[in-house]
Amino acid sequence: MPLQLPKSSWSTTELEDLRELSRSFLQKEVVPHQERWAAEKKADRELWTKAGEVGLLCLSIPEEYGGGGGTFAHEAVLYEEQSRAGDSAWGVTVHNGIVAHYLLAYASEEKKREWLPKLATGEMVGAIAMTEPGTGSDLQGIKTRAVRDGDHYVLNGAKTFITNGFHADLVIVACKTDPDAGAQGVSLLVVETATPGFRRGRVLDKVGMKGQDTAELFFDDVRVPVANLLGDAEGQGFVQLMRQLPQERLIIAVTAVAGMEAAIDLTLEYTKERTAFGRPIFSFQNTKFTLAEAATEAAVARAFLDQCLERHLKGELDVQGAAMAKLWTTERVNKVIDDCVQLFGGYGYMTEYPIARAWADVRISRIFGGTSEIMKEIISRSL
Repeated sequence: MPLQLPKSSWSTTELEDLRELSRSFLQKEVVPHQERWAAEKKADRELWTKAGEVGLLCLSIPEEYGGGGGTFAHEAVLYEEQSRAGDSAWGVTVHNGIVAHYLLAYASEEKKREWLPKLATGEMVGAIAMTEPGTGSDLQGIKTRAVRDGDHYVLNGAKTFITNGFHADLVIVACKTDPDAGAQGVSLLVVETATPGFRRGRVLDKVGMKGQDTAELFFDDVRVPVANLLGDAEGQGFVQLMRQLPQERLIIAVTAVAGMEAAIDLTLEYTKERTAFGRPIFSFQNTKFTLAEAATEAAVARAFLDQCLERHLKGELDVQGAAMAKLWTTERVNKVIDDCVQLFGGYGYMTEYPIARAWADVRISRIFGGTSEIMKEIISRSL
């Protein structure tokens, strides 16, 4: 029997129908290909157009731009089902919940109508490039430079750890338009990857999330139209990033809690079926107590996540609240899945078992989207 938790307060009949669609799509188009994608370090490009055909891309983008016209709750349902399916290859959270919303919030009307419908059909895959080989959490320290030259910017630099980097047709690039202005010198430029001077480096070999195409990107005198600047002036990039990061961190929290619940379900099933010393592993007190703690962690995390999600739907989730959600859920999911691996014994370390893959996949959650240490720094500023 799976973990029994109350239905989320924000759930509706429409969202449950979407959940069924998401689950069906993932079981048909994603789950059967996990091992191959892990070996190839990327999902199939066709996955994006298939998702577009059934309406799973840009769920929370207005219909006038080709999107689903939903809310963040619609996105959350898809991300939860992806976590529960054990998939970490498809970079839909970045495409849907991050890239599309930067364009919706900051691109010109003309560019919204050019780019968003293509993201919604899967004709274009989106990525965002912030991290550099020498710069992680300190976005003010980025070296990628854009110099104005008439109606274009000339962009030079390198980015790394870029989700969807291999398949991306459109990349939002954080760069310096004024290298001497600190945070005020950061701008966001949208680069179409067919532009001369853009090139992809390696698809990186990671500890977990093996099937997700995470790549190095290089920009060598890439000429980017001034119209591709996000915002109405240079130097707005850092503020734009800060405004969008709470949703990114909430997305990570959504996947963390769903991953926690899925891991507990896997472990309950395993410990009730596998025997040791003539009885089910679940019958031992240590197993029951460990899973009782895990179930409690999941229930508390779910309640807090639902509260944060409700606030976000009302436009009330602040930077500190999002940081708390990411910090708490990612720290807890790492502990819970580690405890679950222990109950699987040696099999918990075999990659053929979903619990082992989940254990490797989830470790990055304490790093990307802002490390746990950065989350503590953000939270402390409000104390």
